[in-house]
Amino acid sequence: MERRFVDTNIFLRYLTADHPAKYRRCRALFQRATDGEVILATSGLVIAELIWTLQSFYRVSKLDIVEKVSIIVNMESLEIPEKDIITNALVLFGRKNIDYIDAYNAVLMKRLGLGAIFSYDQDFDILEGLERLEP
Repeated sequence: MERRFVDTNIFLRYLTADHPAKYRRCRALFQRATDGEVILATSGLVIAELIWTLQSFYRVSKLDIVEKVSIIVNMESLEIPEKDIITNALVLFGRKNIDYIDAYNAVLMKRLGLGAIFSYDQDFDILEGLERLEP
């Protein structure tokens, strides 16, 4: 079975349907994956770029971003390294007033058993179990 990498713009066309013909082709691609005809893969960076673009360019609400991106991330036919970290980061991103990258880093730190972060970003101060240090 063929395996193919999916870039950010494919997810964007699918989620925003801002180009109807491209939306239909992207929807068909995801249906092929769901039907087991193709295996799709992407990266954590693609997911981060997707979230950033939906939030900054398309002005999608955080709640809608979490809902839409969670559906994509949880597709069985989509391979993503660190899928569990991304899933947990989406939950944290949705619950706290922090950006997605900070949520991802916080989840990764917990996974690595790290309780402190050197940062000037005060958003980390609101996360339980994490200590923010300034050099």
